[in-house]
Amino acid sequence: MNKSESLLISAINMMKYPAKAHARNVQQHFLNKKVSATADNTAFFIASAVLKQYPYCDQTAPIRQNRYFHYLTGIDQISGAYVLYHVLKDKLTLFLPDVDADDIMWSGLPLSPEDALKEYDVDEVLYAKDVENTLKSLKEKNVNIYTTDIDEYSTKPFSKDVISGDIDFFYALDESRLIKDEFEVELMRHAAIITDNCHLAVMSALPIESNETHLHAEFVYHSIRQGSKFQSYDPICCSGPSCGTLHYVKNDDPMDGKTSVLIDAGAEWKCYASDVTRCFPITGKFSKEHLEIYLAVKDMQTKVMEQIKPGVLWDDLHLLSHKVLIKHFLELGLFQNGTEEEIFDSKVSVWFYPHGLGHVLGMDTHDVGGYPNYEDENPYLRYLRLRRKLQKGMVVTDEPGIYFSPFLIEKITEEQKKYVNMELVEKYMYVGGVRIEDDILVTEDGYENFTKITSDPYEIEKIVQKGLNKGKGGFHVIV
Repeated sequence: MNKSESLLISAINMMKYPAKAHARNVQQHFLNKKVSATADNTAFFIASAVLKQYPYCDQTAPIRQNRYFHYLTGIDQISGAYVLYHVLKDKLTLFLPDVDADDIMWSGLPLSPEDALKEYDVDEVLYAKDVENTLKSLKEKNVNIYTTDIDEYSTKPFSKDVISGDIDFFYALDESRLIKDEFEVELMRHAAIITDNCHLAVMSALPIESNETHLHAEFVYHSIRQGSKFQSYDPICCSGPSCGTLHYVKNDDPMDGKTSVLIDAGAEWKCYASDVTRCFPITGKFSKEHLEIYLAVKDMQTKVMEQIKPGVLWDDLHLLSHKVLIKHFLELGLFQNGTEEEIFDSKVSVWFYPHGLGHVLGMDTHDVGGYPNYEDENPYLRYLRLRRKLQKGMVVTDEPGIYFSPFLIEKITEEQKKYVNMELVEKYMYVGGVRIEDDILVTEDGYENFTKITSDPYEIEKIVQKGLNKGKGGFHVIV
């Protein structure tokens, strides 16, 4: 971590997560959406994640904080807590878990109310034992208390007769989370810095990476070294033909005799995600077919990136990426017997690029507010996770890909087959697939790319070759 990055983190750590501003955002969206709701009769109540034990075991599962709770508190690794926002009073109350004297022996002293007030952007700190009376008092004043996931998180006796779930509350939370404020943006910038370093480390460490598991281990190791103990999602680490599996989960095949690597992995920072995919050649030099497909995907991503700005419909950018793919496939001879328009209308490119262009990114990797339609009859759009116009403050991924998977190719219809040079397709099967993914902030008149690890194929070759050369004289850690 360089000096400017260290100063950035120090500045963030000195500031409070803007929980009150987030609560007000939710209030605005909720009151605009729900006709019967007013400032006088509305409150929001959300429970934190529940600490769960594994079945038939005294070990607890790792805590993954309820993201809606985090949005109104900034609290990560605490379970058994609650937050209440009283709209009329603009009052945010945090309820800490009750103190268990026996647990102090095992886990140490819990966070005190005094320390919580200093650390978090709340007006009042009480304990969980105070929740029931606080909620009943509001209910007696005809205040409607809206919550999320009553059965999952709010299992106390007060849950179903005092508070109620409401789809409009989810809408208000999701619309609020969609647009990131400057504090959230800085968290995501830092998550991207950590992820950049991890991807660089993986590219540079081929002398000690002979199995996909080593790619996984290298990424997570460097993530933890930089202070990120959690991944945004389970890393996808694949090689050779397995690169054609979109969400590959094995991560344990040997890499001997293969030419390509695809790693899709992102570190998390204070509950905010990064999501980056890079591909590189195992030998340090792209093969002819691997480079041709890589350059096609790179062009798809670049053409989309040039169009990113507020007001642009994401559907249109996704369709643009398909048109760029078709253009390259015609030039390579993979598509034939038709014009770009005819082949686009046939939708045959779906079997080489079946997923959506990208998605909203935030506290979740596939963040809320994208409003996908997985029942869409149009195969181009069915798996598109973002179906709306871009707005300033949204963070999205730009991640086109091209894949050579036997499971996809077998779905090519008889009508579509005339456009595909199957004999030539066979020569590309060993590549598996290429995906390039960057994290993008939509700005007032364009975009900012959080992802700085290079995607230039020739620079990637140099990084890999440098690592291979260092390995001959004894490999050393770079991050």
